[in-house]
Amino acid sequence: MTTETPNLAMTLRLKKNEDRRLKQGHMWIYSNEVDTQVSPLKSFESGQVVTVESSNGKPLGIAYINPNTLICGRLLSRNPKVEFNQAFLKKRIQAALALRELNFDAPYYRLVFGESDGLPGLVIDRFGDVFVAQITTAGMEKMKAEITQTIENLFHPIALVYRNDTASRALEGLESYEEVAIGTLPESIVIEENGAKFQIPVESGQKTGWFYDHRMARKRMQSLVQGKRVLDVFSYLGGWAMEAAVAGAAEVVCVDASSAALDGVEINAELNGVADKLTTYEGNAFDVLKVLVGEAQKFDVVIVDPPAFVKRRKDLKSGSEGYRRINELAMRLVENDGVLISASCSHHMSRDDLLQQVQSAAKHIDRTIQMFDQGHQGPDHPVHPAIAETEYLKSFFFKVSKTW
Repeated sequence: MTTETPNLAMTLRLKKNEDRRLKQGHMWIYSNEVDTQVSPLKSFESGQVVTVESSNGKPLGIAYINPNTLICGRLLSRNPKVEFNQAFLKKRIQAALALRELNFDAPYYRLVFGESDGLPGLVIDRFGDVFVAQITTAGMEKMKAEITQTIENLFHPIALVYRNDTASRALEGLESYEEVAIGTLPESIVIEENGAKFQIPVESGQKTGWFYDHRMARKRMQSLVQGKRVLDVFSYLGGWAMEAAVAGAAEVVCVDASSAALDGVEINAELNGVADKLTTYEGNAFDVLKVLVGEAQKFDVVIVDPPAFVKRRKDLKSGSEGYRRINELAMRLVENDGVLISASCSHHMSRDDLLQQVQSAAKHIDRTIQMFDQGHQGPDHPVHPAIAETEYLKSFFFKVSKTW
């Protein structure tokens, strides 16, 4: 099944000098970069494929377009003769698969990571024979049938589920929905990561059901927990805690605001034979940690892996304060000379910004911190060197001591 591409004759002309980012490797076109005298945005349909031209008419490649959004175009190829069809999708997904198979022995990973894999607007997570996809742009939504067929042809999955329920779809003028496009979802899906097993709630879980991105940092954490008491804050399904428990932690404590997530933690503890090591606390993390501080509890290793506190640049001030406060509470719970692992998935919160907030927290409560390692997103979340937005995850490993 292929898609006709009659719209390639349509061109999107950029203003003078507005092609610099594209020439440097970026893939986004903003609406204010378009020469609307030559190519008025209202003349295009949402999701239409166009040839992108510099101000002098030189072709820069092909993109799909949404005339109603700030990012009005997303480059697909720098070859203006390429067609955006099923063959294109197959080639890009096969290239993405090759990178994952280079890095992982088992079929549990993010198979496609949007722009970083040359497929803007598409994310696909693989859980063995079950695939969970998210489409976030109108241009990619138009290719949904071809995406489905490509996954069917390449992998013959038990199930392919679309979790097309992200808030960003509304900005693209797209409806929110979930759909099983291939097969039937099994009653439960179990993945393996760093020696631990996890039952994944594909239909009801957060985003695609699991967060593969911290895999390498969790592996590093496992070397620090033998015989230790570990606190996993914002635990979700207990990714950090379960991997600590199977690596020899004496006790793991999980904190999350979601009762469903903590039910999942308990299922995963049973699955890994570590239920006797587990304690859970349901509630707002800030409130729970204050209670634990009030009880004078201490932990050898504390992991703080919150959802994005800074989702937009304008949230940076309030979000930064949130990171400072949660890390201060966490540090109060770390045994002297214990370990704090502090993470952020906010792209707008840079490594330097996060480090500054943790240092501020340490100074406020008279602690000395030494950063001895850093974590990054795993190789199934590759970074596009020209697109800073594709590098979003960071984690720091600190030794926390009384003031020297």
